Amino acid sequence: MKKNDLSPEAFRFEGKMSLKQALPLGMQHVLAMFVGNLTPLLIITGACGLAGGEFADLRVTLLQNAMLVAGIVTLVQLYSIGPIGGKVPIIMGTSSGFIGVFSSVAASMGGGVLAYGAIMGASLIGGLFETVLGFFLKPLRKLLPSVVTGTVVLSIGLSLISVGVNSFGGGNTAQDFGSVENLLLAIFVLVVILICKHSGSTFLNSSSILVGIICGYIAAFLMGLILPTTALNAEGVAYTKAWVLNWNKVAEAKWFALPELMPVKPVFDMRAIAPVMIMFIVTAVETVGDISGVIMGGMDREATDTELSGGVICDGIGSSFAALFGVLPNTSFSQNVGLVSMTKVVNRFALATGGIFLILCGLVPKLGALVSIMPQSVLGGAAVMMFSSIVVSGIQLITREPLTPRSLSIVSVALGLGYGIGANNGILAHAPQMISLVFGGSGIVPAALVAILLNLAIPKDENG
Repeated sequence: MKKNDLSPEAFRFEGKMSLKQALPLGMQHVLAMFVGNLTPLLIITGACGLAGGEFADLRVTLLQNAMLVAGIVTLVQLYSIGPIGGKVPIIMGTSSGFIGVFSSVAASMGGGVLAYGAIMGASLIGGLFETVLGFFLKPLRKLLPSVVTGTVVLSIGLSLISVGVNSFGGGNTAQDFGSVENLLLAIFVLVVILICKHSGSTFLNSSSILVGIICGYIAAFLMGLILPTTALNAEGVAYTKAWVLNWNKVAEAKWFALPELMPVKPVFDMRAIAPVMIMFIVTAVETVGDISGVIMGGMDREATDTELSGGVICDGIGSSFAALFGVLPNTSFSQNVGLVSMTKVVNRFALATGGIFLILCGLVPKLGALVSIMPQSVLGGAAVMMFSSIVVSGIQLITREPLTPRSLSIVSVALGLGYGIGANNGILAHAPQMISLVFGGSGIVPAALVAILLNLAIPKDENG
């Protein structure tokens, strides 16, 4: 191995690594999930009408808390506290899977602090409910063989690819979405990642995402020096292009601020609790899929009962803990599953440095602001490759055992009918509201349900 190459300990979960090598590997995990960790909060606070005015300070507090909570829960998942935590190479963060349900709760309750408090109350109870599910996961695991978890992982990857492509174009809310500048910036990042990935250096290979994103930052800065940073929309109103680095956010952010416990008082309302409880069942299955995917993709083996149970328990406790800080449920981040599957770096200390950095972002808002200004197209250049890696992990899980007519039927129908319905949720327009809320958010939920039901319904033959 070359002097500057990565230590083989990076590919062992409990391997001993120097901080010098571990830090960049942990940082690229933070960069991969930073925007995704904040986006659900931005969407739901907006749906509740807490986006500005008198609620501006509250929103900043919630975003700060989101970083702190993600870092703490990540460390618990990596190292465990008793049965809490699976000791698996997973990064935890704010879940986007609840956005559909929470948006509906906000609408039905008229928005405001009351609606957001109801969301926190439901998350607190739902997290405890998922914790109980985690303790009983071993007897329930017969419902989740590799053909089922592989289908769930595959669905997770497929659902994220469109998210990656949206970022690739600059973010679908950007007025210059799909512009030449956004596409060239994303392609540049992707090319840098590919060059590092196949450079022959183990260290560059494993740090390729971080190197690509840093180069993307530099390229965006240089573009701001030589290209116009504003343009006029169809109505003649000036707007700032999506790839521009907003340094004002960094300048305005504080250097240090303590997190605030219970910035929003929880409210316990069945209009929120009922649908959120169902979503916590779904997120438990998602977490099983993510852990199965990261263990298969990073360690080339199946996850153990202890790893799955501890991971789901951490998911639940972490979500209840997040609610105490006014943060949406925390769960395993699929983006980082893709990163582990792509780099094969599963070292716990390396990932823990990312968790510690997240905690620092929660205590030092200026650090968080520095990362949050990353142009979406820079993230998109990395995301399309990471998310596709999740699809490959799902395929590896499904094909771990020889494919039989039974397993082919389960995967085909789950993806065709289950994922198809979720990905085209207009088909549920006339279904009961609860059904459309739970199954219309993404293809993951219906695909998981169909796969579980078919696994129970189709009898096993002598070939499996």
